[in-house]
Amino acid sequence: MSYHGLAKNFLKSQEISIGDIISIKKEGAEYRGMLLDRAEDADEFHIVLKMDNGYNIGVAIEKAEVKLLQKGEKPKIDLPPLDVQKDPKKMDISIVSTGGTVASIIDYKTGAVHPAFTAEDLLRATPELLDEANIHGKAIMNILSENMKPEYWIESAQSVADEINNGADGVVVAHGTDTMHYTSAALSFMIESPVPIIITGAQRSSDRPSSDAFLNLMSSVNAAKSDIAEVMVCMHATENDSKAHLHRGTKVRKMHTSRRDTFTSINSHPLAQVQDGKVKIIDTNYSYRKRNQTKLEINDSLEPKVAFIKSYPGITGEIIDYYVDKGYRGILLEGTGLGHCPDHLIPSIQRAVNDGIHVAMSSQCIYGRTNLNVYSTGRKLLSAGVIPVGDMLPETAYVKLVWALGQTTNQEEVEKIMQTNLKGELEDKSSSKHFSRDYGE
Repeated sequence: MSYHGLAKNFLKSQEISIGDIISIKKEGAEYRGMLLDRAEDADEFHIVLKMDNGYNIGVAIEKAEVKLLQKGEKPKIDLPPLDVQKDPKKMDISIVSTGGTVASIIDYKTGAVHPAFTAEDLLRATPELLDEANIHGKAIMNILSENMKPEYWIESAQSVADEINNGADGVVVAHGTDTMHYTSAALSFMIESPVPIIITGAQRSSDRPSSDAFLNLMSSVNAAKSDIAEVMVCMHATENDSKAHLHRGTKVRKMHTSRRDTFTSINSHPLAQVQDGKVKIIDTNYSYRKRNQTKLEINDSLEPKVAFIKSYPGITGEIIDYYVDKGYRGILLEGTGLGHCPDHLIPSIQRAVNDGIHVAMSSQCIYGRTNLNVYSTGRKLLSAGVIPVGDMLPETAYVKLVWALGQTTNQEEVEKIMQTNLKGELEDKSSSKHFSRDYGE
């Protein structure tokens, strides 16, 4: 049962299961219908019924009287296979699923939500995709994105490369939103691609009227057909359904827990927008890798023993010492302001560097850049061997350090990699203010 928390315990106490016909009385009204499954990201306070009139309703369980009317079976989806003919005039786009909300679809006959693992699933949920391209679907894993880890980045990169080698003109990666920007950075560093690689997701599942899955998926397929051969995140540009933005995979961050336009380019503009099926470059002065400019190459060696530590008032050197003693090979510090941490942390940082651990410094401020030459603390950190990472996002810097240490362990070479702009992660100048969402359009 996909229900969790209060709803799951409540239904279990009443011996009610998905597919049962039940009655709910609440605030003088009674609702009768079949208990439906829910997506994994659903809240724990509501249950959902399919009523006889065909409509689905959600009812809060608080102060509700629930009665089992008839035992039933969990709805099963048994549909004949699709007969889809490949159109030689259309591009071939692969959709690789790692899990997440966008990879769930709703069966409108039963109201049941289930994972969309195959091309058939995706085309049943979004038949409009056939108007845009020949679609090939493949599920490589089914995880919540908070469970993502470096070994899964490798698996994802290899699967994307397989699709490109098999003739895909572009690849869309369906992914949970919580750690999407980590994966977009990882794929950016691991893959040199001759075609677009688009990562997309959904904040709200397809069983909700406000779902963003349709626009994000359709926009991603259109982006995968474009001339921009980079790793990009494609998500809603606004709270409405007017357009999506394409964010460079190393410059994007999830900035809100639930808004549909949660993904924002940091210290940078989005590369492009997708509206009415058309891809438009936002800033014509932006340079980007174009289709077929390079051959496919994958460099997927990673060092997973890298720690990501946030500096805060009261932090002690014991935290740094712990990772030194555990044999970690790198530490990404998310410092305050220009890239600072308490003075009393510096001896532990020096010990880490002396033990061959590579320590890099980013900023918690998100916007702006690190500069360790302004204040005495910064200069002490530089003397201790800390690597500043300019205007790189902390999450991107962490991923890049994981990747850099997979390429080499030489101190000078790691420092050079971390301070060299490889995939648009570093810019010479960064904005001193938050960019507006209109981007001057």
